[in-house]
Amino acid sequence: MKKIALLGTLLFAFISCQNIQSQTSNTKNQNIEQKIDSLLSIMTIEEKVGQMNQYNGFWNVTGPAPEGGNAEKKYEDLRKGYVGSMLNVRGVENVRALQKIIVEESRLGIPLIIGSDVIHGYKTLAPIPLAESASWDLEAIKKSASVAAAEASAVGVNWTFAPMVDISRDARWGRVMEGAGEDPFLGSKIAVARVTGFQGEDLSAVNTIAACAKHFAAYGFTEAGKEYNTVDIGTSTLYNYVLPPFKAAKDAGVKTFMNSFNDLNGVPATGDKFLQRDILKGKWNFDGFVVSDWASIREMVDWGHAKDLKDAAKKAAIAGSDLDMESNAYINHLVDLVKSGEVEESLIDDAARRILRVKFELGLFDDPYKYCDEEREKTVIGSTKHLDAVLDMAKKSIVLLKNDNNLLPLKKEGQKIALIGALANDKNSPLGSWRIGSDDNTAVSVLEGMQAYKGNKLTYAKGADLFVGNAGFVHEVIINETDKSDFAEAIKVAKQSDVVVMVLGEHGFQSGEARSRTNLQLPGVQQELLEAVYKVNKNIVLVLNNGRPLAVSWADEHIPAIVEAWQLGTQTGNAVAQVLYGDYNPSGKLPMTFPRHVGQVPIYYNYKNTGRPTDKDNNVFWSHYIDSEKTPLYPFGYGLSYSTFEYSNLNLNGTSFKTGSEVNVSVNVTNTSNIDGKEVVQLYIRDLVGSVTRPVRELKGFELVELKAGETKTINFALNNETLGFYNNQGDYIVEPGDFKVFVGGSSTATLEAGFELK
Repeated sequence: MKKIALLGTLLFAFISCQNIQSQTSNTKNQNIEQKIDSLLSIMTIEEKVGQMNQYNGFWNVTGPAPEGGNAEKKYEDLRKGYVGSMLNVRGVENVRALQKIIVEESRLGIPLIIGSDVIHGYKTLAPIPLAESASWDLEAIKKSASVAAAEASAVGVNWTFAPMVDISRDARWGRVMEGAGEDPFLGSKIAVARVTGFQGEDLSAVNTIAACAKHFAAYGFTEAGKEYNTVDIGTSTLYNYVLPPFKAAKDAGVKTFMNSFNDLNGVPATGDKFLQRDILKGKWNFDGFVVSDWASIREMVDWGHAKDLKDAAKKAAIAGSDLDMESNAYINHLVDLVKSGEVEESLIDDAARRILRVKFELGLFDDPYKYCDEEREKTVIGSTKHLDAVLDMAKKSIVLLKNDNNLLPLKKEGQKIALIGALANDKNSPLGSWRIGSDDNTAVSVLEGMQAYKGNKLTYAKGADLFVGNAGFVHEVIINETDKSDFAEAIKVAKQSDVVVMVLGEHGFQSGEARSRTNLQLPGVQQELLEAVYKVNKNIVLVLNNGRPLAVSWADEHIPAIVEAWQLGTQTGNAVAQVLYGDYNPSGKLPMTFPRHVGQVPIYYNYKNTGRPTDKDNNVFWSHYIDSEKTPLYPFGYGLSYSTFEYSNLNLNGTSFKTGSEVNVSVNVTNTSNIDGKEVVQLYIRDLVGSVTRPVRELKGFELVELKAGETKTINFALNNETLGFYNNQGDYIVEPGDFKVFVGGSSTATLEAGFELK
């Protein structure tokens, strides 16, 4: 081995020799900082900048090294130690080969951190994140993230670009499928669940991975719901809706943040010092690192914020973007910017320190090959335990939107059932978007799930193709807009059946990044198919597969039973079948409002009252539409069950409280049916007068409650300064005296009400 490589190996051994497992957390952190100090003291400026450089996977690393071109440049940078992280490198064999190059051939042998988009599972896929959020089950969501971490870490990945904690009110934006919906309170709770699920109690454990809160900030508010677009919001929205889930993720110990593609106040987020240094690293004291989104440093040139790539590197580094994902900006320009005095070396030291800190916390310096166990890779991926976990998550994610005349659950024998829709026999679309590590066509289809129930005569008819080409992650989905040749067979089957189950919706790749839509109705000829079948058999159960809220007003008016089944991942068909046949009683609640028409979007429950909320003067001059109701089709927090629930006896422990006191709220919830079930009990408040206008309702508490048939439970909530205040336009959290209303019920339209005064 070359002398320079030997030096790197000796240094690696020196750094790794200290056993700190038995020491306290503070001492452990102190030791890590001392190690980082020692390492930084012998690093060149080129090596420090190298830690700030991330490359995408670029060749078959177990084969011959490339010659010429961009791949060879990346290979040489690895040998020099000029790469801090890689992404999209999967599989123990490939990860080990890369680590071997940088650890054994670079001067200092600093290991790589391997990142990947592990969004809702790796090989075994849970429901898309928006669907999981519909469960309102924080423990289940945490477990789902831990399953994803276990599988990702088994293939050599130690860092995920998740969770996405963007709040969004616009269903046109395809990436709503990746987040927790429209509410900052629910979004904050889910952010914490996902961060702790990914990272576990010990980040150095072999089955945990570092999490990444993204996209910082305000990406969910892109104009017109269009990807990569501009954002124009006020400070009240920024502080009260956008930032809280990020702050919750930071407080939960998330190790990394990712900045966003959008601009805010005219500054691209990647170059925004206010967001990254003033708020995140300053006011919040975040000690992890910030990674750019894919090539977002380079894209500041297209934004017109930087004149060239060198200028973009300067602005991003000064703003606080620590790691450059695939812009080649830092590796090509940052050393010269430091040597010319345009960028202070202290900023480089700070960024390198942050990246090295996470590597130490992951245990990569103790063993750079700790995530490279071939036996673990074979046994962990797709285990029965993981399949059971994602099935449980899938069932909890389903929302029952309508069930007239108790059409559901289906009888288990003696019925003739028609199953119609191309999506019913699709094993790929239900996997959803963002399943880079999974295999195509591995979902259990709804047809397969229903075939497991043998007591009925089940007949399948496609009805119509949903798409006709290019249904891939990097391609547009070409939707069938004209071919109705299979309608006749579907109509024939429907005529001969007692009940029709129709599985309609979006293809899995119609939502996700770069999948913005202007039409939220059923794509293609599906609406025509639904109406044609309805003409011959009105006993229809509509099962929706989609990654965003849809505008299904016709279906709501005509179809007796509607089930929101999202894209539920690997176990989709089994989950849907168990809900349809009543082996699982649905309890999901919507994390986003469903509009009547796309023209209502953005639509959300926590809107402002405005100066003219109602038609009190009996004229046209009030806040409304002249061609539609302004109310949603299905409100935030809404969802039915095969059980029924009644709320009563809402009580507060007083009517007047001093600021800082605790307001105790209790309510009785009764299962008034003969079926055991679960209900998400939700508490909302309204601050009637504020120095900054307040929404008509704000979610401030929820509890998932199991109730046996006929059982009553008393549910208790506590309101305090943490939940009764808000952020003013300077970003200061304040609690103001005044009158408040409290609402408790099964959705954001709860009518059970009480009030109190805060003095």
